[in-house]
Amino acid sequence: MLTTVKPIAICRHEATQGPAYLQTFLDLHEVPYRIFAIDAGDTPPSRAAEFSGVVILGSNASANDGFSWIRREDQLLQDALQRNCPILGHCFGGQMLARALGAKVRRNSVPQIGWGKVLATTFPEAQYWMGAKRELNLFHWHFDTFEIPRGAKRMLFGHYCMNKGFAYGPHLALQSHLEVTAASIRQWCAEDQASLLKYQHLSSVQSEMEIMHNIEQKVAVLHQLANHTYRQWLRNIPNLHYVDLPIFADSFRPKGGQGWGSALVRYEVGG
Repeated sequence: MLTTVKPIAICRHEATQGPAYLQTFLDLHEVPYRIFAIDAGDTPPSRAAEFSGVVILGSNASANDGFSWIRREDQLLQDALQRNCPILGHCFGGQMLARALGAKVRRNSVPQIGWGKVLATTFPEAQYWMGAKRELNLFHWHFDTFEIPRGAKRMLFGHYCMNKGFAYGPHLALQSHLEVTAASIRQWCAEDQASLLKYQHLSSVQSEMEIMHNIEQKVAVLHQLANHTYRQWLRNIPNLHYVDLPIFADSFRPKGGQGWGSALVRYEVGG
């Protein structure tokens, strides 16, 4: 890696929603970064000139809230877009990127909590960002959803939430979490037991037992996908050289379900 690479700015909003596996990935590749812990009183940057990339993590807040730190992060994203500085948004971060690109963020029809399958669209960008598999098992914990901004490509869609991801040039927004670990998921369940109990009657919300079942294998598969997606995102950062990580093991390949093929054709049009 060249020493001229600027650090990646990572905005954290909750102590239990840190960069987790993303941080492990960056450390392994010796990619410099700086974490802004907004939950601990840090002020997020408003300009991207000092950074080679910007990562916005999840939050208990809504992207539509008027908090001062949200306004500063919006300025940061606008500046990053002007500079073509790569942006990666996880969940709340994806919603913030959508808003920065002029799209609306609204309440989803139902909350989605737990593991759930999503489909990748047939756009070439989807294969670039998400790999060759069409069906992926991702971890979700969100109440809002974003529109697909004009000029962006829908990458993923799901049964409970139409827009699960989009790409816009070197920028990627995900309405899900690739960065979680078994430990962080366990912390989320402990922190937000209220939501798990309040919405347990909905098929879109899993119980803690369902979430934690076979957690190590599910997270291992998720991290294989994260390896690919994070690697592709880093390719957009100038002057950065790193060692590739392996992609999916065939033994972990998700199996398709009845009706997914027809749903893909129906939902990917116009993305």
